[in-house]
Amino acid sequence: MDPGASRVLVVDDDEAVRTLASWQLESDGFAVDQAADGAEALGAIAAARPDLVVLDLTMPGVGGLDVLRRVRTAPATESLPVIVLSGRSGETDRIVGLDLGADDYLVKPFSPGELAARVRSVLRRARPATAAPVTAGRLRVDVAARETAVDGDPVELTAREFDLLAFLVAHPRQVFTRAQLLAQVWCSEGWQSEATVTEHVHRLRHKLGLDPAAPPRIRTVRGVGYQLDP
Repeated sequence: MDPGASRVLVVDDDEAVRTLASWQLESDGFAVDQAADGAEALGAIAAARPDLVVLDLTMPGVGGLDVLRRVRTAPATESLPVIVLSGRSGETDRIVGLDLGADDYLVKPFSPGELAARVRSVLRRARPATAAPVTAGRLRVDVAARETAVDGDPVELTAREFDLLAFLVAHPRQVFTRAQLLAQVWCSEGWQSEATVTEHVHRLRHKLGLDPAAPPRIRTVRGVGYQLDP
């Protein structure tokens, strides 16, 4: 195993699922740890923070949503990339997971190859970039440091929320459809609902606390999509 390989923690109470996911990820060059329940996962994250967590939602004891909630509210792990792996396919379940800060959502039964591709995609977006900080009115986005501030005050965003904001800031005043944003930010090819974009925009607006009637703002262009109005 490459000592510099990204480390992924696979959390699922089903040993067969853990084995399948781990085999594929290791075949793709990742270092993989496993946890059979939420409590074990939280211990593993605290002991040696992984680069990404693949997290089942339905587990006995401490469930996946509880794990995700604790990860997102702890300063040391609030930006830790998390991909939810769940048998719950309803839109409401997806939105709940995303609202709690999941960076992606994959429904069981899943393709091991697709899981590995999504892990690569999320990790790629979590890596520092070299672009210079961008200022749009009261909003400042530092892509290299993956930091966001409004009026100089830092704003904590999930990895995918930051990716969406950085993309919009990099293309000011340009209008993008939800499908285009899925393709550009999520690298989706049709497997993900456009409601994902709507939910992330809603969360960004709430976290940034910008005046929806005055720039800078993420503006809804009715019947089309969204744009960053600086």
